[in-house]
Amino acid sequence: MPRKLRMYLAGMPYHVIQRGNNREACFFADDDYLFYLECLKDACERYQVNCHAYVLMTNHTHLLLEPLKAEGISRVMQSLGRRYVQYINKHYRRCGTLWESRHKSSLVDAETYLLSCYRYIELNPVMANMVEHPGDYRWSSYRCNAYGEINPLIKQHDVYLRLNQDKHLRLNCYRDLFQTALPKSVVHEIRNAVNFSMPLGDKQFKQQIELMLNRSIGHAKKGRPVTYKADC
Repeated sequence: MPRKLRMYLAGMPYHVIQRGNNREACFFADDDYLFYLECLKDACERYQVNCHAYVLMTNHTHLLLEPLKAEGISRVMQSLGRRYVQYINKHYRRCGTLWESRHKSSLVDAETYLLSCYRYIELNPVMANMVEHPGDYRWSSYRCNAYGEINPLIKQHDVYLRLNQDKHLRLNCYRDLFQTALPKSVVHEIRNAVNFSMPLGDKQFKQQIELMLNRSIGHAKKGRPVTYKADC
């Protein structure tokens, strides 16, 4: 069966996930997380991709990326695959694949769903019962987006900046978003879209994407999304 075509467009945000092979761990120590983030930063700079949010879980990652060139995200993920897997295999004297097939990605309607994706990504450790508050988890962008902690990897999206012109008030507004849980219907939509690599948006948004791509994008499968252990 031929691979599903990517639908990458320059200047559009994407929710990208990559899982460990057979749902096994892909991070084993603090140095592993640090090296992954170093690789991600280098690749984003090299291939002109903005990273707006991320979380590194034990056996998978979530990234919110915006390519300035259509091929940017694919190049970033290829670079990560080479550098990080080589590092893990050498450091832990292992061989073989680390990640489960290709990464999956969902084009996000920024005006409607972007801030929900921020929350979904940074709440992963909470939904996985690893911490009580997203700020307690070290390996995510929450402390940068919510408290202004310096993080050279993060580039702020216009939708995020529009929360408030004043930086301190903007941080307060962002933290306020996390005072209520994401609606289950929104969680379902985000999971369904990324699991099937489909756009996250309404019918009109999807039609606009089809026009931009000059092809049909198909439809996600009906019903509940595929669930994965420890994948929130």
